[in-house]
Amino acid sequence: MRIPIFQVDAFSEHQFKGNPAAVMPLNAWLSDEQLQQIAAENNLSETAFYIVDSDHIHLRWFTPTTEVDLCGHATLATAWVLVNEYQYPEQTMRFKTRSGRLTVKHDNGIFELDFPAHHAKECSVKAPLLTAFGETPLEILSADDYLLLFKDEQTIRELQPDFALLSQLPLRGVIATARGDNVDFVSRWFGPNVGVDEDPVTGSAHTVLAPYWANKLDKTQLSATQVSERTGDLMCEVKGERVLISGKANLYLKGEVFLAS
Repeated sequence: MRIPIFQVDAFSEHQFKGNPAAVMPLNAWLSDEQLQQIAAENNLSETAFYIVDSDHIHLRWFTPTTEVDLCGHATLATAWVLVNEYQYPEQTMRFKTRSGRLTVKHDNGIFELDFPAHHAKECSVKAPLLTAFGETPLEILSADDYLLLFKDEQTIRELQPDFALLSQLPLRGVIATARGDNVDFVSRWFGPNVGVDEDPVTGSAHTVLAPYWANKLDKTQLSATQVSERTGDLMCEVKGERVLISGKANLYLKGEVFLAS
């Protein structure tokens, strides 16, 4: 069996920046074991598998070790492939996922993801987080991930987390954030629990970050940069209980996976 594969750098218009995701269109679902094996072989932070039917695009996301409920950059990458490689006719793409229905609009090379907002709240698990970064956070909250506030952008850039400590935590990952020097906020994301020590650009984390900073800065439209080694740029808008996350993407490679029958 031959399956098309595309690798797309999401949340950047520049090659070798943003977050690379593998995108693989299917005609029918493979077994969960096969999907996981392919994602492990791809060894990217996410591999997206999708099937198009008459009403929706069924979409699933896998890290090298597990299936996840939500992934922003691989959704953007999937939308880019649908538009640019398969000439998807609609301006709005409707995805059916483990997080419910998600939509992506595209206009002039910019893709806008419409995701549910998540609100970080006070949490009780703090001990490992106080020492895992060599820098004491100003605030510790939790949603799907832990959210840690630090004093400034330079601190975020210089963090050197203890991944062994982070892997002991019960949630998916850890977001570190601060006010940005040239944007509203910056962040980094760490997820050793799901096989990704550091993710270059994490769209799903911004469903937590955008509402948090919207409340803190008293504004609904926010500019953001994830200051990983690759870096990525995002525009966010909070609209009630939804977060609109916009960015660009570009193609790195395309080819075929040869799957033994």
